[in-house]
Amino acid sequence: MSYPIEQKLVIAVASSALFDLSESDRVFRERGEKVYRDYQQQHLNDPLDKGVAFPFVRRFLSINQRFAAESPVEVVLLSRNSAITGKRVFNSIAHHGLNITRAAFLEGKSPYAYIPAFNASLFLSANEADVLQAIDYGYPAGTVLPSHVVDDPEDAELRIAFDFDGVIADDASERVYKQGSLADFVAHETSRSHIPHTPGPLADLFRKLSHLQRLEDRAMETDPDYRRVLRTAIVTARNAPSHERVITTLEHWGVNANEVFFLGGMKKDRILSILKPHMFFDDQRSHLESEAGDLPMVHIPFGVANLL
Repeated sequence: MSYPIEQKLVIAVASSALFDLSESDRVFRERGEKVYRDYQQQHLNDPLDKGVAFPFVRRFLSINQRFAAESPVEVVLLSRNSAITGKRVFNSIAHHGLNITRAAFLEGKSPYAYIPAFNASLFLSANEADVLQAIDYGYPAGTVLPSHVVDDPEDAELRIAFDFDGVIADDASERVYKQGSLADFVAHETSRSHIPHTPGPLADLFRKLSHLQRLEDRAMETDPDYRRVLRTAIVTARNAPSHERVITTLEHWGVNANEVFFLGGMKKDRILSILKPHMFFDDQRSHLESEAGDLPMVHIPFGVANLL
């Protein structure tokens, strides 16, 4: 029996993250709303190109194909479009074979208020203002940054990478570093190595991904030929001895990551360019840079790292 939406891992996505709306946005900005509506109507049957979040969403939805009885995941569309101009978005969803059936079209209004109504553990948008409003209200959200879209059809695996502080965990330890020094941070974390962190904005997402991995564990026990879809990674600037509190937190929450990197201040791009995640979440813009420009990255504008 399929899970009700309250038990699913739900990701809400704006059309600006899912598809390339650069041309549509240009028409709206330069020529106004009426011309924009006419433009969308004229191009109703022209599928939109893939956006930065598309490869992530496509693989995420493929989990339901592996667990059809449970259908444990769902993607909902939260859009600033009206239902009329949104027709092209749904036509594009159908064209690309994405199983997205639930949506909210809000005709210019920010959709952030509806994140909890859809039980979403993450809201992805290219609209920074919408994401900031969501974070201000305590909802899990991230701004999808521009990058080249790479969607290899032969690559079925879904790789998701997270920073730790200010993303999975809250920013309490980061505040110690910002207000003091690296030595203060290390001393603070070492003295609290046995105390788990308070959850951060994407803690619920991380926990539910771990639940999906347990479903995959059971599938592998019954089917030796089963190939995993999901791999998670933590990529943090921490190193020893402050690494221990990260492990304590994961153990206390009953979750794990397939790969954990304690970089001690190394540039994260050195790892990410090899890992090639379909999404990387970090609270610091300075960490969301790649030389090749082909890594899909999401800024989580949460906590002390984002204070002006």
